[in-house]
Amino acid sequence: MNGVELFLLGRTLMKIGEEALPEPPGGSDRYVGSTRTVLIVASDIATHPDTTVGATAARTGLPQSQVSTAVARLKEAGSIETAPDPADRRRMLVRPAAEASSRVAEVRAAGIADALIAALGEGDPQRLEEVMGALDVLARHLLPD
Repeated sequence: MNGVELFLLGRTLMKIGEEALPEPPGGSDRYVGSTRTVLIVASDIATHPDTTVGATAARTGLPQSQVSTAVARLKEAGSIETAPDPADRRRMLVRPAAEASSRVAEVRAAGIADALIAALGEGDPQRLEEVMGALDVLARHLLPD
């Protein structure tokens, strides 16, 4: 495998992951912006609690408007909390919610088998098992603790 193939595999896995996520209440058209953007922002906030929208935009390379929209979606879902910045009361600090919301629990509990079957095609159950095993190995070695 070379870098291009790894990149393309990553894109394919992201698309499968997006398919595996349950739709948000009210449907996906409720907010402008993709699930991918929301997950990138949520991950950045989890890694950098008590951050600002501007700092998240700078770290992720996303436009500030997209980060703001993602923060609104995450706040409504109960995934994050905001508080005034003591250094500048006009700014808000963003942090993960102290308690996981029902939406967070729903997303975390969503399985990937149906999305993988759709990507692989209805076929050999052994193939599905092999791919799921490979994903488990990758997750164990590459995901942060």
